[in-house]
Amino acid sequence: MPTDGLIARFGGLRILVIGDLMLDEFIWGKVSRISPEAPVPVVNVTGETYYPGGAANVARNLREFSGRTALMGIAGTDEAGGRLCGLLASCGIDTSGVQCEASHSTTVKTRIIARNQQVVRVDRERPAALTAAQMAAARDYLAGTIAAVDGIVVADYGKGFLTQELADYISGEARAHGKVLTVDPHPHTSLVWRGATAIKPNRIEAFNAAGLPLSAPVEPATADQPLLTAARRLMSAWTPGCLLVTLGEQGMLLFEGAGEPYHIPTRAKEVFDVSGAGDTAIAVFTLGLAAGASRREAAELANHASGIAVGKLGTATVTPAELEASFA
Repeated sequence: MPTDGLIARFGGLRILVIGDLMLDEFIWGKVSRISPEAPVPVVNVTGETYYPGGAANVARNLREFSGRTALMGIAGTDEAGGRLCGLLASCGIDTSGVQCEASHSTTVKTRIIARNQQVVRVDRERPAALTAAQMAAARDYLAGTIAAVDGIVVADYGKGFLTQELADYISGEARAHGKVLTVDPHPHTSLVWRGATAIKPNRIEAFNAAGLPLSAPVEPATADQPLLTAARRLMSAWTPGCLLVTLGEQGMLLFEGAGEPYHIPTRAKEVFDVSGAGDTAIAVFTLGLAAGASRREAAELANHASGIAVGKLGTATVTPAELEASFA
């Protein structure tokens, strides 16, 4: 697929990311022996790195392509929240929509990596629903910002920031202002996103949201009848412009209307780490749609971007040059 200047147009777009903010911590080390206390490896730590996580990682991916990226969510005033806000500021992301609350506990996901493999992940979180004051602040920020944005990405990680009331408000405002709205849903929040431009669940999320039991993948993906049933049920319930289901090594399936799905094989050459690949996909997919690409073109761009991301360790981002080169 020729990009025809699409990627170059990303730089002029202003995208707002809404969702659950987290801090990703990576502890790097070496394994030389098994613990005498339990059958687990002993990791000798050689370094630690921190990255914006969750919706903040979507914003970080967008920032690689556009200097006009904004973020809306809640961060704690704890040590993790301070580190997260510092990272976002260093990235040049507009955080005027981030509410800093002393009562909020910043979610931290710690991944221990040894020999280029994730040994274990430790999550520290206390999900909490929005208060009335926080909801009012979120609505006020969106109302004052939406006219100036080209697209909105919602990244739901199920940590409490996104409620049905806020989802309905975001959807309504996006429709009223004619803005691109894409959603990366969470499988356990049961939020309904009616009328979004596009919704991007992965395979597990699609089955859970459709209320169907998960089944084993089928080859080819276009013959996976349980998956097709789940996707069509979501298309009927959510009425999005399109549904993009990410399938890992099987690539992606794009559903538009009542027609047959469009299958995009994976572009990944090597897979080192899948953490954050979905964030990369929704970021580039949204940029494509906001830049005027067709749904299929935007999905192809997203597929190439996520294929690059999984070839890197950590919650990696993709650069415009890398994305352009992947089509060469």
